[in-house]
Amino acid sequence: QVQLVESGGGLVQPGGSLRLSCTVSGGIFSVYAMGWYRQAPGKQRELVAHITSSGITNYSDSVKGRFTISRTNAKNTMYLQMNSLKPEDTAVYLCNAGGSTVVSGPYWGRGTQVTVSS
Repeated sequence: QVQLVESGGGLVQPGGSLRLSCTVSGGIFSVYAMGWYRQAPGKQRELVAHITSSGITNYSDSVKGRFTISRTNAKNTMYLQMNSLKPEDTAVYLCNAGGSTVVSGPYWGRGTQVTVSS
């Protein structure tokens, strides 16, 4: 059974930084394309960043230049470095495995809350 566990969320002031992690167990991490999604209250879930098994990355326009997605296959872990955070980045961030940039994969974590507020 594939399990994804996110960590690293929290409360940060505008302009601050956070690094999220997603650790995968029960599957072959290195073959999965991985994605970070977010969902704010009353809004649809949206893809924030995506990384293929070979390391090709894609970002939503709203985070391009501020967020960086990466992965360490030896640790079965994906990361999201978030800089210059804005209040509109406040959401639950979820990791996803096995999807593309147009459709999510079958495996989801439970999410970690990111709150950007002064």
